[in-house]
Amino acid sequence: MIPLLFLYFIATLKVFKKTTPNGKVTIYVSKRDFIDHLDSVDPIDGVIVVENDYLQGRKVFGMVSTTYRYGRDEDEVMGVKFSKEMVLVCNQIVPPIKEVAELTPIQKKLVKKFGSSNAFPFLFYFPPNSPSSVTLQPGDDDSGKPLGVEYSIRTFVSDREEDRGNQRSSIVLAIKKLQYAPSTRSQRLPSSLISKGFTFSHGKISLEVTLDREIYYHGEKVIATLVISNSSRKSVKNIKVYVVQHTEITMVNAQFSKFVASLETREGCPITPGAAFTKQFFLVPLASSNKDRRGIALDGHLKDDDVNLASSTLISEGKGPSDQTGIVISYSVRVKLNCGTLGGELVTDVPFKLMHPNPSSEDWTASKQPQKGVLKKTKSSDRMKYQKSFGDDDEDNIVFEDFARLRLADE
Repeated sequence: MIPLLFLYFIATLKVFKKTTPNGKVTIYVSKRDFIDHLDSVDPIDGVIVVENDYLQGRKVFGMVSTTYRYGRDEDEVMGVKFSKEMVLVCNQIVPPIKEVAELTPIQKKLVKKFGSSNAFPFLFYFPPNSPSSVTLQPGDDDSGKPLGVEYSIRTFVSDREEDRGNQRSSIVLAIKKLQYAPSTRSQRLPSSLISKGFTFSHGKISLEVTLDREIYYHGEKVIATLVISNSSRKSVKNIKVYVVQHTEITMVNAQFSKFVASLETREGCPITPGAAFTKQFFLVPLASSNKDRRGIALDGHLKDDDVNLASSTLISEGKGPSDQTGIVISYSVRVKLNCGTLGGELVTDVPFKLMHPNPSSEDWTASKQPQKGVLKKTKSSDRMKYQKSFGDDDEDNIVFEDFARLRLADE
């Protein structure tokens, strides 16, 4: 027999809310993370609740904007700015100009709870090819906001759309646009086979690297199998294995790579002429192992409880990285064999994807288990009062989570 408490939590709907500083207008949204499925993106659905007789003929507008910051504030000189803010959509919500065609289950419950005279549903859509949320980790000496792509919902009370109102009657919610891995993981095993010959010396050193899967979820071990065959007269002195995060900032056509996990070993070395070597190496790329390193790409905002390395960017069929906007992320396993001072190095890369599992996949439940090494922010006594403050509504099975802690993050 299933416990009644368990059934209650299955039926409960979580809603995120935030109220204007003057307490007159409250926004409710169903989630903070919106998923890009390549052929479509989750719509932003919510409800605005306004106190009786507050507007006095004024209107409530809602907008979704993105800020693409591709350079540091301190480098901006002579009026040159390294950020671009774009308003993706802006609509009048109260009084509604156009009714929402079909309300989502959350909107129906909220309108029923607060009454149709005070609750006004809205629906926003991300434009096609809008970039995913990514934040580049700043260094200790960096000032200003971090580089990256961020999204926000803003509502404001005004007489007209061009006048963005004042802070006491405005709300800003930080949201994320993310991508999930496909529902099923491909059975293909990525691999690379490379060899290196030497001047004035016969024979070659061959290296084959094979990964145990093409898509890894955040926190999983990346397993690389190395097969080395030495038919040359040189020796392999040591082996280095890295997980490399590749970042492309499309606005300025800049590219750079960072090691997010690494190991070096002399096991089995030197691999002398005529010898062979086979071994598996395990690496776990985590944000917590790179939290002090400038330029590491992270999923979304630095102020969140859980911070992951940025997920790989999925690209629609028929398109390439040059067709994307924002920040494009990819990963590879890089293996280096040191063949001595005169022999140089033998290097190869094997690409893979690092992502969140799709909630519709069987891997989703397993991935939600607590994992060692996940980066947690330090919680001070002042910040604790802003942590997840909940309110319950037994009749409608709605749980409210306050956005107030994000207001602290913006200060």
